Amino acid sequence: MNQGIGTQDDDIEKLRARLRKMTHKQLLEQGKAARYMCSREASLGKPPLEIYVMHLREARAEWERRHPKPAEK
Repeated sequence: MNQGIGTQDDDIEKLRARLRKMTHKQLLEQGKAARYMCSREASLGKPPLEIYVMHLREARAEWERRHPKPAEK
């Protein structure tokens, strides 16, 4: 099952649902793909498309939801 970044996937609730269903490995791959698409190399020095920024932000949020940082004392 390919979980690549799609430019049509701009419905944030659908994206969040899809990320929640991913395994940890798939989520990491999705995050790496999104991070690359936001890079200068992928965007040829231009600002990244907002869709890629959204995918990266949501992948990071899902990872943090799964791996909460312990509360400091």
